[in-house]
Amino acid sequence: MTAVARAEQAGLEFDGLVRQHRAMVFSLAYHFLHDRGVAEEVAQDVFLSLHRNLARVESAAHALFWLRQATVRRSLDETRRRHRRPQVALEEVPEPRAGASHRDPMLGEVLRRLIASLPEAPRSVMVLRYQEDLDPPDIAQMLDMPLATVKSHLHRSLALLREKLARRGVGEP
Repeated sequence: MTAVARAEQAGLEFDGLVRQHRAMVFSLAYHFLHDRGVAEEVAQDVFLSLHRNLARVESAAHALFWLRQATVRRSLDETRRRHRRPQVALEEVPEPRAGASHRDPMLGEVLRRLIASLPEAPRSVMVLRYQEDLDPPDIAQMLDMPLATVKSHLHRSLALLREKLARRGVGEP
């Protein structure tokens, strides 16, 4: 039996996985990179890699884990590459949002920039926790770091963000 046949027997069809997870993969890449075009390229690379490695994926849950992990790693690689060769975007296209938002758009932009300024590991933890809504044990497994380190990154990053927001005069009354 071929590798693709084994994957299909396990109920994992490539096109179905792409349809089911493309929004999550793009969203995760976009929240790391803040550039629609680059996020689309990263998502495409992740799905090409999934296609090449489909035989190793054991279940739908494993596929989701694999896609998140691959997207985070590929996004971090792209972030490192961009820092070596910074690029200037010709135009910034805001992310479309569904429904009415009660959030302050300026605060969202300030938070996005503050999170982007965090070092790589804390930024990864913050994006996975608050964008992907993963629990700390899942983040620890995905990033291959101790749970205590994940919790420490969360605690320190939140404290740092609160402090920086307070210095800007943003905070609770």
